[in-house]
Amino acid sequence: MELVKRYIAAVQRELPETKRDEIGRELNANIMDQLDMLAEQQGGLTDTDIAAVLKQMGHPRTVAQQFVPPQPLISPGYMALYKNTLFMVLGILFLLQVVDSTSAWLSSQMSFLLYMKSLASGFMQDSLLGFTSITLAFWLMSRHEPKQHSRCEQSWQPEQLPKAGPHWQHISLQDIFTDLATYVFLLIVIWYPLWLSTEQLANSRFLFTDNAHQLLKWASPLALLGIASSLWQLRKRFWSQSMLLGNIVLNGAFAAVILLLATFSPLLKLEPEVWQGVLQLEQLERAAVTGLVITAMFPLWEVVRDILRLKKLG
Repeated sequence: MELVKRYIAAVQRELPETKRDEIGRELNANIMDQLDMLAEQQGGLTDTDIAAVLKQMGHPRTVAQQFVPPQPLISPGYMALYKNTLFMVLGILFLLQVVDSTSAWLSSQMSFLLYMKSLASGFMQDSLLGFTSITLAFWLMSRHEPKQHSRCEQSWQPEQLPKAGPHWQHISLQDIFTDLATYVFLLIVIWYPLWLSTEQLANSRFLFTDNAHQLLKWASPLALLGIASSLWQLRKRFWSQSMLLGNIVLNGAFAAVILLLATFSPLLKLEPEVWQGVLQLEQLERAAVTGLVITAMFPLWEVVRDILRLKKLG
C-alpha cells in the first residue's frame, strides 16, 4: 500500500496544516473501501490496480481542493460592493485626470498627441494605485466573512424592484462616466480663461474664433444639464420614459449647437505662417467643418436610438 501512502501524503501537502490529519484519515478510509471492494471482485490486488484506482480519483491537488476549496481573493459576499466601488473610484479618477490634463493642454503649447498621452499615462498611474488600494482593502475585509447581510439587503422589498424590461434599460457605469468626462471636458475648454493668469492666457491655445467661442459659452448650460443628467443616471441606473425623453432633448440640442457651429465662417483662428507649406487655411476650415458634422452624428444617433427605445417602453 505504498502508493496509497504516497498519494495521501501528496494530497495533504496541498491542504492547510490544521486539516491534514483529519482529511488524511477520511481519504485513507475512502481509498481502502474502494480497494477492498475491488479485491473481493478480483480476488486480489496488484500495484497496477491500486494505481488505476488512484488515477480515477484525480490529481492530488484536485482532490485537496474538493475537501478545502481555494479561497478567492475577494469574498463572494463582498464582490458586488467591490465591483461598484472600483468602477466609481476609477470613474472619478478619470474625471480628475481629464480636468488636470485639459487645463495643462490649454495653458501651454502642448500638442494634441501629447495631451492624449498625458491623459492616458496619468489615468493609468492613478487607476493602478486606486485598483491596488481598493483590492487590498477588500482582500483584508474578505479575511473576515460578513456575518450578516447589509442593511440594504435586509430592508429591501419585492414591491420596490424595477419592472422587468429589456437589457438596455440598465445603465452601465462606463457609459455614465464617459458622458461625465465629455461634459467636463467641454466646460473646461469653454471657460478655461477664467482661471488662467495673463501670461498663461497669452501662451494658451484656442482654435475657434471669438464668435464661435461665444456660441460655445451660450451652449455651456447644456453641459451642466448633461452633468446633472449623468448624476441622476448614476443614482437610478435604469432608463425610464422621462429619462429617455430628457436624453433625447439634451442630445438633440447638442447636435443642433454642433451643426450651427459648423456654419460659422471663419470658424478657426489660425496663424497663416504656422501652417504655411503644410496645409492651406481653406483646407483646415473644411476639415474642421467636416469633423463637426461627423461629431454631430453621435448625439443624433443617440436621439434616434432613444426615440426607438421610448416607443418600446410606451
